[in-house]
Amino acid sequence: MGRKGVVFVHLSVLLLISILLFPIKTQSKCVKKPIIFNFGDSNSDTGGLVAGLGFPVNLPNGRLFFRRSTGRLSDGRLLIDFLCESLNMSYLSPYLESVGSDFSMGVNFAVIGSATLPEFVPFSLNIQVLQFLRFKARILETGRDSRYFIDDGAFHNALYSFDIGQNDLSNAFSKHMTYAQVIERIPSTLQEIKNAVKTIYEHGGKKFWIHNTGPLGCLPQKLSLFKKANGDLDVCGCIKSFNDAAKAFNVGLHDLCEEMRSELKDATIVYVDIYAIKYDLIANFAKYGFTNPLTACCGYGGPPYNYNINVTCGQTSYQVCGEGLRYVSWDGVHFSEAANSIIASKILSTNYSEPQIKFDYFCQA
Repeated sequence: MGRKGVVFVHLSVLLLISILLFPIKTQSKCVKKPIIFNFGDSNSDTGGLVAGLGFPVNLPNGRLFFRRSTGRLSDGRLLIDFLCESLNMSYLSPYLESVGSDFSMGVNFAVIGSATLPEFVPFSLNIQVLQFLRFKARILETGRDSRYFIDDGAFHNALYSFDIGQNDLSNAFSKHMTYAQVIERIPSTLQEIKNAVKTIYEHGGKKFWIHNTGPLGCLPQKLSLFKKANGDLDVCGCIKSFNDAAKAFNVGLHDLCEEMRSELKDATIVYVDIYAIKYDLIANFAKYGFTNPLTACCGYGGPPYNYNINVTCGQTSYQVCGEGLRYVSWDGVHFSEAANSIIASKILSTNYSEPQIKFDYFCQA
């Protein structure tokens, strides 16, 4: 191959990587201001735990894009950030952040460590919903405040997004419950999600966007901490029993969404298959330009997982990969900005949504 051919190949590779890293933003068709109220855990927390408990989330978290720590557990933007970008709206401010918050386009109630059932962090899903009800009541009491411009109609037309459940499964396995015991807890978790959706519906919410949970058994943290029995690793090197539990949760959540569509009149409930998106990213990592799909970029201990529970990302002696390297996992639990950008582009395609409704449906005419 001549020099021109080599240059062309290099340029083609760079173009592919740029597309994967920075997916083309969809042109939002919103005809009214998009407003999102988000509920969840660390997968969508934009600074809630830092604001609420003063929990330190230091650099290198946030080293990309923000160039500082924002309380997000990633090197840069989260999935929720990319979804907000697709609507040309500002990033969601944490409900608990008292300084510099902008609630004019919604609120983020998600907090790192949260579960549907109360566990170690005092912001379980029911508390997040109570916080939302408090926020709504105060906004409507104060009238048309120039800082918010959210009236009762805006609450009615807003999108209510949920990304929670991973910690319920993770906490159960961490307590050394058997697989059967973990499965037995799933109906209680799903009931909490149903209670949350119904409560918001009873207070005027009609539009819901619900993510299922990802492949828990593919997280470097789990692979590092738990002994793998013979035959309990799948072809990608993930823990099958953990992933099977996630799949069982997702089947239940899918059925719950169908059930709520029939029960909640005039409500739109979109179920999004995050599991399929994330597992595809790990199984076909090379196609997306990634290396080491089961190794944390930021952690300690080196291959195969670079995760040590005593020296996690940001703590003394941690090790971090170079900014230009392509890792799926940021810290052993949470995804990198590069991975989040691809996950967002997959969601925006509607190929993983049921029904196949575009993300901006709630702010259209």
